[in-house]
Amino acid sequence: MKLLLVAGARPNYMKIAPIYWACNETAAEVDVEIVHTGQHYDPALSEDFFRDLDLPTPSANLGVGSGSHAAQTARVLVGFEALLAERKPDVVVVVGDVNSTAACSLVTAKAYGCAPDGLGRPLLAHVEAGLRSRDRAMPEEVNRIVTDALSDVLFTTSADADANLQAEGIPGDRIDRVGNTMIDSVLRSRAAAETVTLPGSMERTPTFGLCTLHRPSNVDDRTVLARILDALREIAGTTPLFLPLHPRTRERIERFDLGAHLTPLDPADPPAAGLYAVPPLGYLQMLRAQGRAAFVLTDSGGIQEETTALGIPCVTIRENTERPITITEGTNVLAGTTRDGIVRALDDARTKAAAGRCPELWDGRAGRRILDALVRRRAAAGSPARMTARAGQESG
Repeated sequence: MKLLLVAGARPNYMKIAPIYWACNETAAEVDVEIVHTGQHYDPALSEDFFRDLDLPTPSANLGVGSGSHAAQTARVLVGFEALLAERKPDVVVVVGDVNSTAACSLVTAKAYGCAPDGLGRPLLAHVEAGLRSRDRAMPEEVNRIVTDALSDVLFTTSADADANLQAEGIPGDRIDRVGNTMIDSVLRSRAAAETVTLPGSMERTPTFGLCTLHRPSNVDDRTVLARILDALREIAGTTPLFLPLHPRTRERIERFDLGAHLTPLDPADPPAAGLYAVPPLGYLQMLRAQGRAAFVLTDSGGIQEETTALGIPCVTIRENTERPITITEGTNVLAGTTRDGIVRALDDARTKAAAGRCPELWDGRAGRRILDALVRRRAAAGSPARMTARAGQESG
């Protein structure tokens, strides 16, 4: 079975890594290749992620770069179409909800003649299917809906994702709940994370909070960003709070002249109470920082899941989440973006973390389940290419 694993942004690496590991550990004949679209690609940070997750450098990088949603999606469409025609895989696996996910799904769904038999198209599988925020103002929500509608196999992380797909008319035989590959990566990497060093000021601080902030809805509006920074500074009045600054967030803080919210770091002494900006962290550094943090505040989707697995109190600085299971079963509390809401939510998260639990199947074996399911489906169909070709002919 020839398998293409597609990544478009750094968070995608943590989702494809467990599938890649499973391919290398299986006795089945699987030819696996990692393709990076280059949607988000910083050479220095990317090399760190490849090393941290024991992944090879992708065999292809489409180099699409940044740009508007339309321009970025268009470049992925053109580049991935050429790649599929050249590689002719049996299966294409896309993960998450970035623009590359939707674009590569659209190409694969139309790629008749690009399967090994030259007749059908590759089987399309979506990892992390069925997540919904119910907010179509989020570009990621549109990407999720499009990708799930096109996919042949939908791998879900939890029962609520299954229900979302069924409500949208997806047949049950296309849905396979396998658990969460992000958690596979967390569990496998925890020991390695304990060996890395945090930036000096964090390493010297015995108790601290951690915050990540990058979503355009939170950082592109001066009023909203100022309100969030006010809340963070209030929380940091009693516990040092570290903010690894995403490049977008750093630029907006400087543009909006909000730097006064940040506390200058003294490189010689462990920080006292205050809100401290630090450089972006690598994957293992981020895991270690979360494991040491007394609490985490974030607008990231993946960190909601990681903190649930690690049992760390989490406050999500958003009006909605596509990962409600981290609230119903995990350690996460949805805060909104008001100052009072964020501060109150932290108290709730601290209480909640004591009773939180890791959802079913978040056990470190999702990657293996995904590979096993793909092998079973290929064996049952004889050939994914012929199966999809027949399906296209019948539907036409």
